[in-house]
Amino acid sequence: MPAPSALPPAAERWRIVLLEDDDTSRHFFERSIRSHAGLDLQASFSRLRDAQAWLESNPADLLLTDLSLPDGHGLELIYRLKNLQPGCEALVISVLGDEDTVLACVEAGAVGYIHKDTHSQDIGQIIADVKRGASPISPMIARKLLERLRQPAGDTPAAPEAKPAVHLTKRETDVLRLIARGYSYAEIAEMESITKHTVQMHIKNLYSKLAVHSRGAAVYQAGLMGLVAPPGQ
Repeated sequence: MPAPSALPPAAERWRIVLLEDDDTSRHFFERSIRSHAGLDLQASFSRLRDAQAWLESNPADLLLTDLSLPDGHGLELIYRLKNLQPGCEALVISVLGDEDTVLACVEAGAVGYIHKDTHSQDIGQIIADVKRGASPISPMIARKLLERLRQPAGDTPAAPEAKPAVHLTKRETDVLRLIARGYSYAEIAEMESITKHTVQMHIKNLYSKLAVHSRGAAVYQAGLMGLVAPPGQ
């Protein structure tokens, strides 16, 4: 860690919040961030809800987040970040590297996407690069995206037929909106004056109607449907 005399003024250091459920990875990232004089690790969490609660009342400059978390999907927090803190950037680091996940994160507001394929990379330096205006994407992910963009016009699949509008009941819409805002099943049950079991049944129906299999994907669809504010608004 840099000597105190080597640290720049607090106002010049980027305030970092880390969200990573794997203890080994989290400790590695913490050490890397602390080794850079221009970065200030403000808080480190293993649960999405704890990170969200902290961000609701504390300023930050960058959120470094994993996606697969014990209590939700990092995409949920990225979506809400622009409402919680419009000036805070989001940087993803995850073992997930498929095109759809990467694009969903970028569309939600992430400034970069790093594949968690090795512990040898200096995440602190990557964040410092973001501070200077970079938008880092791991080479293996960038290659996949470029291949998709370079697909010959003749090989481009025909545009899919428009999907019929998804018809949600008022209760399903309310539950989806609350999921997108990060509330737990128990909290939703209390707010809607229904049982937790009923909430779970509504969510099962939502997943079926939206053709999704996770909270993160449901939140993404909620954004497309205008049930949660798009990034930046």
